[in-house]
Amino acid sequence: MNDHSWGAPPQNGYWGPTDQGPVQGAAPAGPAYDAPKAQQTRPMPIVPDVPAYGGDQDADRGAARLSGPLFRDETPQAPPQPAVQQNPEPMPDAPQPAPQPQKKSAGRDLGAAIGVGVGLGAVILASLFVVKAAFVGVVAVAVVVGLWELTSRLQERKGIKAPLVPLALGGAAMVVSGYVRGAEGAWVAMALTALAVLVWRMTEPPEGYLKDVTAGVFAAFYVPFLATFVAMMLTADDGPWRVMTFLLLTVVSDTGAYAVGWRFGRHKLAPRISPGKTREGLLGAVTFAMVAGALCMHFLIDDGTWWQGLLLGLAVAASATLGDLGESMIKRDLGIKDMGTLLPGHGGIMDRLDSLLPTAPVVWLLLVLFVGSG
Repeated sequence: MNDHSWGAPPQNGYWGPTDQGPVQGAAPAGPAYDAPKAQQTRPMPIVPDVPAYGGDQDADRGAARLSGPLFRDETPQAPPQPAVQQNPEPMPDAPQPAPQPQKKSAGRDLGAAIGVGVGLGAVILASLFVVKAAFVGVVAVAVVVGLWELTSRLQERKGIKAPLVPLALGGAAMVVSGYVRGAEGAWVAMALTALAVLVWRMTEPPEGYLKDVTAGVFAAFYVPFLATFVAMMLTADDGPWRVMTFLLLTVVSDTGAYAVGWRFGRHKLAPRISPGKTREGLLGAVTFAMVAGALCMHFLIDDGTWWQGLLLGLAVAASATLGDLGESMIKRDLGIKDMGTLLPGHGGIMDRLDSLLPTAPVVWLLLVLFVGSG
């Protein structure tokens, strides 16, 4: 034996050879340990205790078990099978059911719109062919209601107080003057109405005077003055048929634009003003109006010819579309969809007059040029 005695365990946590003797419990591994001057063995690092379960070690152990056993007496475990879904997704190459095409919506209550349109048509026809003066009264009432809607929306949305009283009285006077005195009477009534608007607004504070009277003069021209041309059409010998031609062509133009645009519309006409209008709808309006114009001029208007009707229909389609876009511009500026709610399915009176008002002077002028004032 060596002269070295058994050493005590050191403080650094491992057993190794010391000055007192060999490592306790160490077994000789070879001839090196029998040599008196054997080289000191390299110390082993401290390995912390591994918990039985849990922690990152368990995750690593579980990962190792998937590839093979850690120890000889450990039997390999089969990897866990993924859970079977109750409703598995179809294979990419499986035929998918085609989505149902969405039906286009008209955006309004068509039943109510048709009912109101039929009712208005009956009133117009009864007054137009029974007593001419009654029809003039219908036009005057429509003008007053339209002025009320327009001035109410201006005040609600923009704070513009266009005086309604002089506008309503002057508007009705314009329609009657146009029927009685013709274009001269209409212009005189228009000038007097504008003057009445200026004077009426002076009774209130001056703040906002300019914008109020400007809106008032615009309203007087836009609604009652343009409507006087309908009354002037009525003064001819075949006046009721001229008015009927004017109404039919405007309605047919709007109907053609709606029907063709709803079914075939793909290219927007003026998306910033009226997103619903399309170029295809405009072509439909022109086609329908030209055909209807040729028929009306040939069968309804004295001394009228079919080619004059084609030109008349083309002009009506253009003016009706511009009139509709013009009121859409006003409504967009005001931030509203309809001018009123008086007519179910249509909106307000102004929503029905939008294409009629600018078309009236166009039809009146072309009929005078084609067949005279009658």
